Amino acid sequence: MPVDHRRVSRALLSVSDKTGLIDFARALSARGVELISTGGTRKAIADAGLPVRDVSDVTGFPEMMDGRVKTLHPAVHGGLLAIRENPEHEAALLAHNIAPIDLLVVNLYPFEATVAKGADYDDCIENIDIGGPAMIRAASKNHADVAVVVDVADYALVLEGLAANNGALDLATRKRLAQKAYARTAAYDAAISNWMADQLGETSPAYRAVGGALAETMRYGENPHQSAGFYRTPEQRFGVSTARQVQGKALSYNNVNDTDAAFECVAEFDPARTAAVAIIKHANPCGVAEGASLAEAYARALRCDPVSAFGGIVALNRRLDVQAAREIVKIFTEVIIAPDADDEAIAIVGAKKNLRLLLTGGLPDPRAKGLSVRTVAGGLLVQGRDNAVVDDMELKVVTQRAPTAQELADLKFAFRVCKHVKSNAIVYVKDGATVGVGAGQMSRVDSSRIAAWKAAEAAKAAGLPESLAKGSVVASDAFFPFADGLLAAAEAGATAIIQPGGSMRDDEVIKAANDAGLAMVMTGHRHFRH
Repeated sequence: MPVDHRRVSRALLSVSDKTGLIDFARALSARGVELISTGGTRKAIADAGLPVRDVSDVTGFPEMMDGRVKTLHPAVHGGLLAIRENPEHEAALLAHNIAPIDLLVVNLYPFEATVAKGADYDDCIENIDIGGPAMIRAASKNHADVAVVVDVADYALVLEGLAANNGALDLATRKRLAQKAYARTAAYDAAISNWMADQLGETSPAYRAVGGALAETMRYGENPHQSAGFYRTPEQRFGVSTARQVQGKALSYNNVNDTDAAFECVAEFDPARTAAVAIIKHANPCGVAEGASLAEAYARALRCDPVSAFGGIVALNRRLDVQAAREIVKIFTEVIIAPDADDEAIAIVGAKKNLRLLLTGGLPDPRAKGLSVRTVAGGLLVQGRDNAVVDDMELKVVTQRAPTAQELADLKFAFRVCKHVKSNAIVYVKDGATVGVGAGQMSRVDSSRIAAWKAAEAAKAAGLPESLAKGSVVASDAFFPFADGLLAAAEAGATAIIQPGGSMRDDEVIKAANDAGLAMVMTGHRHFRH
C-alpha cells in the first residue's frame, strides 16, 4: 500500500442529518469497518441490524448533562489525534487502552436552521454543537492519518476511495475532506457569533466572521479571468439563493448580482396593493413601474428605456402569468425572477431555451435587518442593510407649495426606486412609472441631465411629441449640494422633488424650488448605493 494511503478500520459516526446514513454505514460495515456511534445515530444504525458500539462503551462514561457531554473524552480525542507510527503516541494509546479512529463522520447540530425557524434564545443555544466541532477539528488536524466527513454529499466519495484503494483513503482525499471540515466549522461559528452579536445589539463586534455554503461554482466572475462561486449564507431572504431555476443556462456571476438587485428593487412594492415590475441592467434599474396587471406594469417599465432593457433582468412582485410572459419574451431577456409562475407561463418562457426563469417562493422583506459585506485591501467593510422604507418616513414639506396627492404618490414611488440606483442617483417618475433614470455619476447635476435626456429619448422611441419628464416628479438619493441639479430637473419638466435634505445650502435649494413653483419634500434619510 502506498505510504500516503491509510486503511479505515474504525469509524465514529455522530450525525444530526441522517440522510444516507444507513446505506453508508452498511457499506462501511460490509468492508469490516468497526462502527462506533452516539445517541440517535447509534440507535438508527442498530435498528437497521448493523453492529455498532455505543461511544459510552469506548469512553467508560455514559452520556450526561442532556447529551452535552458524550464525546469530549481522551478515548475519543486520543483516537483521533494520535499520529500513527509515532512511538510516543503509540505508547500512549497502549498505556491508556485507546484504539485509533480512522474515519470521523459528523454533521453538526442544526443551529442555522433553528435560528431560521424563529426559535427562542434558549433553543438556539441548545442547538450549538460542542463535541462535534471539537472532534472535527481534531480529525482535520490529523488528516495525515484520519479522514473526516462533514457533508452527506461526500459519502459516495469516501466509498469510491475505499473501493479503489482496497479499504484505504489516499492523502489527497483526506486533505480535501479536512479543508471542507475546517470551512464548515468556520461557517458554523460565524453563524453563531453573528447571531449572538445581533442578540446583544452589537453592530461592530471586536471580531466579525462571514461564512457560507457553496451553492454553485461559476465559470468565471465579472470578467473571464476572474474565478467565482456563489455561496448561501444562513440569512433567510427570498431571492436568488432560495430560487428554483426552472429552465435556462446556468447563472453567471453578473446574472446573480443583477438579479438580486432587480428582486430587491421590486420587493419595495407591496404585491397586495399593486403589480410591479423592475427591469435591471448592470445592477441599475432602467425601468420600474406599477400597473393593474404585470403585463401593464412591464409595458410601462419597458417604455422608460427600451434600449437598455435589451439583455436585462426582469423582476416581478407577483406570480408570473401568461399575459406578462408573452410580453417579456418579445425581446431578449437574460433572467426572469418572480415569487412563482403559472404552468402556462412557464411553458411560454420555455420556448426561449437560454432564458433563465427563477421562482423564489416569496419576496424579501425590504424592512428586514441584515449585513452588507464588501472587501477592501486587507479588510472587510460591514454595515447593516439599507432597510429604510419611504412609507415609514416622516416627509417634511419645505416649499410654499405642497405636493398634490398624485405628486406625493409618485414622489414615494421615485424614492423607493432611487434607493436601488447607484449614487449619484436621480429618478424621474410619472403616474407610477419611471420615465428617466440617471445613475452612478460623479456629479448630481450630471445625473439630473442624463435622466432628463433618457426621458426625452424614451418619448422619441414611443413617438410622443414631448419628453416623458414633462409633469413628472424627481427623487434624489442624497441632498442637492447646490441648486443646479434641482434646476436641471425643473428644466426637464419636473413639478415636485423628494430628497433627504441636510445640505448647508438647503435654504438656497428651497428658494430655487419656490422660485420655480416646485413642491419639495425632505425625508431625512439618505440612500447612497456605491
